[in-house]
Amino acid sequence: MAEATVATVMAELAALEDPKMRAVNEGHGDDHGVNLTKLRALAKRLKTQHDLALELWETDDTAARLLALLICRPRSFERDELDAMLRAARAPKVQDWLVNYVVKKSPHAEELRLAWFADPDPVVASAGWALTSDRVAKQPDGLDLAGLLDLIEAEMKDAPDRLQWAMNTCLAQIGIAHAEHRSRAIDIGERLRELGRFGGTTRVGESEPTLNICK
Repeated sequence: MAEATVATVMAELAALEDPKMRAVNEGHGDDHGVNLTKLRALAKRLKTQHDLALELWETDDTAARLLALLICRPRSFERDELDAMLRAARAPKVQDWLVNYVVKKSPHAEELRLAWFADPDPVVASAGWALTSDRVAKQPDGLDLAGLLDLIEAEMKDAPDRLQWAMNTCLAQIGIAHAEHRSRAIDIGERLRELGRFGGTTRVGESEPTLNICK
């Protein structure tokens, strides 16, 4: 598929559409019906094609945007491009893949982390927290971990769902990776769980901070 065009790729994505898969995905806020394993196989065949990725992104189609994030060249994006892409991303899966597969590989990751962390839009702020969680685990030097715990303790219980979940992940990472903060992280997780203030009953079962930290 070296000569693939937007039209041929969109036709292939349409052929992969599964109504049952769409129904499941829409329950999570993702408006597409393409099996992600099949989407990854298509990306593998296409290989890196940054210009095509840009065109696919502009279609505003969720499956096309997911594919674009797999075939783009992350280091080719400017800082403002990535910021605009996050703000334009509607589907949670697109937001997650943008942060994890593109922004984390970008030379602008730290600048964006700082900008997004303080953003008034909770979805944008959740991306900042996701990047912070990555730094907590991999490159914690310079981070104020006690200060992050202060913010989590004060703000997570009332945060919107996606932001709350991103803060929850950061809480778990601090407890897992940093023994000197583990006791406090567990205590915060336990008290917030008792208040019933996680992002939803399904998510509590998936990853409660206390359970993650203690493993």
